[in-house]
Amino acid sequence: MTALRTSDFDYHLPSESIAQTPAEPRDSSRLLVLDRLSGAIQHRRFMDIIDYLQPGDALVFNDSRVIPARLFGRKKDTGARVEALLLLRRAPGEWQALIKPARRLGIGAVVELYDRSGIAAGATLELLDKAEDGTATVRISDETRLDELGILALPPYIRHQLSGSEAERYQTVYSRVAGSVAAPTAGLHFTPSLLAAIEAKGVKLLFVTLHIGLDTFRPVKEEDPSKHPIHREYAVLPPETAAAITEVKASGGRVFGVGTSAVRTLEWAAGQNGLPLKPFEGWVELFILPGFEFRVVDRLVTNFHLPRGTPLMLAAAFTGWDSLKAAYDTAVAGKYRFYSFGDGMLII
Repeated sequence: MTALRTSDFDYHLPSESIAQTPAEPRDSSRLLVLDRLSGAIQHRRFMDIIDYLQPGDALVFNDSRVIPARLFGRKKDTGARVEALLLLRRAPGEWQALIKPARRLGIGAVVELYDRSGIAAGATLELLDKAEDGTATVRISDETRLDELGILALPPYIRHQLSGSEAERYQTVYSRVAGSVAAPTAGLHFTPSLLAAIEAKGVKLLFVTLHIGLDTFRPVKEEDPSKHPIHREYAVLPPETAAAITEVKASGGRVFGVGTSAVRTLEWAAGQNGLPLKPFEGWVELFILPGFEFRVVDRLVTNFHLPRGTPLMLAAAFTGWDSLKAAYDTAVAGKYRFYSFGDGMLII
C-alpha cells in the first residue's frame, strides 16, 4: 500500500468559489450527491436530501453551539493590544487559547478585556501557562460575559464579520450546547421545515455534542499525515442517541452522519466501547485517514473542505480520495460554492 502524503490531499480552487455569505433560505443551497461505489454524481438542491432517506434511517447531528471566542484587550501594565482566541474549555473559567502577540506575554500577565465597542469591560484574562504547540492556558475572570465581550471567530477566508441577528446564520437551527470555536457547517443547510419533513417520513433525528476546536483552523503541515498531532475535543453521546442508533442498525436502517464532527463522535465511541454503541462523555482524539474502518456511519452529509485539512481527509477515508477528488473537480467546474457558507455534499 502506498504511503499517504499530505500533499496528495490538494486541489485547485479559484478564490471566487469561496462563499462569503450563506444561501437563503438555508436549504436552497446546492447538493452534490456522490455514489462512492460507482463514482456517479448527481446535482440537486439541499432540500432534495429527503429523497435519499428512507423510513427507519437516522440522521445524527452535532448540536454544539459556536461561542464568541475571539477576545480583545490591553495588557494591564503596558497598554499593549492583545487578542485571544479561545479554543477549549478545560475547567470553569480556564481555557486553552491562542494569544497574539504570544512572545510579549509572560506567564502571569493580565489583560484587561474590552467589549465590542472598545470600552474596558471590567473583566480580565490572565496567562497561566504556555505550551509547546503554541497554545496557552488562560483564566477569564467572568466567562459568563463571553457573549458581551467576544465576537465569532470566523474562518479567515470569510471577510465579512457577522454581527447582531446575522451572526445566527453561523449557527445551526438546532444548536443547543455552547462550546465550539467553529460551526459544524454541514448542518447549516437544514431548516426547521426540512427537519420536520424528514421526521414525518419516519427518519429519526438524533443528536450528539462535540465542541469543535483547533484542528478545524489549521491544515496538516507534516508530509506524513499520521504524524499530525490531533487535538482532543470534548464530546457527549447521550444514552437515547446510542440506543436509537443501535435499534436503527439492528433493523437494517442506515445512519447518516451530518458533518465530520458527528462522525468523529460516533466512530470514537465505537472504537472505545465497541458495538452496540454505549453512552459516552469525555475527550475525543480521533484523526480519520484513508484506510479507516467505519463501524457506525453508513452515509455522510458534509461540506466542501479546505485542502490538506483533517475534515477533507475524513471525507476521503469515507469514499476514497480518487473519487472525492473527481467530485471536487466537478464541483469547481460547476461553480459550486465552497467552505463554511458554501454548498453541501451527500456521499451515499
